[in-house]
Amino acid sequence: MSILKVEKLTKSFGGLTAVSNVNMYLDQGELVGLIGPNGAGKTTLFNLLTGVYKPTAGTVTLQRGGSDQVISGLKPSTICEMGLARTFQNIRLFKDLTVLDNVRIAMHKDVRYGLLSSFLHLPSFVREEKRLKEKSLELLRVMGLEDKKDELAKNLPYGEQRHLEIARALATNPVLLLLDEPAAGMNPAETARLTELIGWIRENYKVTILLIEHDMSLVMKVCERIFVLDYGMIIANGTPAEIQSDKRVIEAYLGEDVANA
Repeated sequence: MSILKVEKLTKSFGGLTAVSNVNMYLDQGELVGLIGPNGAGKTTLFNLLTGVYKPTAGTVTLQRGGSDQVISGLKPSTICEMGLARTFQNIRLFKDLTVLDNVRIAMHKDVRYGLLSSFLHLPSFVREEKRLKEKSLELLRVMGLEDKKDELAKNLPYGEQRHLEIARALATNPVLLLLDEPAAGMNPAETARLTELIGWIRENYKVTILLIEHDMSLVMKVCERIFVLDYGMIIANGTPAEIQSDKRVIEAYLGEDVANA
């Protein structure tokens, strides 16, 4: 069952077409990669999926609760509430808030108390705040950040900021998680841990994942299927083995050495 359908999606900026007639799908529970050269339109495609940009043409449909809902053109906050969350290529944390508060703030859409209860600190408010804190701490434990919960986000090392951004995205309770270059700037040890973590998240949180990544070892290891974007167009779609041997992909991006590896 397809949780995401992208049909003839196009985005033009004046005379430049950044994404052109893209068709793709993700089945529920899949872990799918999106690769391509710099400037191929990958982040623009993510921005279209998450409502940062409105498409020039085409539709994006998200399956939630047994029904298909067109999300293209909706506000990012509305799309997030419908179950699509993301991280960013350039980390966008609330850097002057604590690690714990970065995660807690992402859960605001699911709070179960009203304005009066929050003003008066009624029992419903206290219970709900306790639940949100426990859930936030559990996500930080998963990411290995529980001992950093009271530190300011800006004081975390780069790799831990990446993990915190993933924790914050998971805090929105998504059905589909988009990761934009999660291994960017990481050393080999951090990338190896992230590779294991992404697979663990998919299995334990029952979330479908679409990731942009330039680290081919990560992509080939964790992704079941890969889309290749070049000049804003999908030029290939298949298993890692199929992508590695696709002549169009080799010419556009991977290079002969990968194909022969």
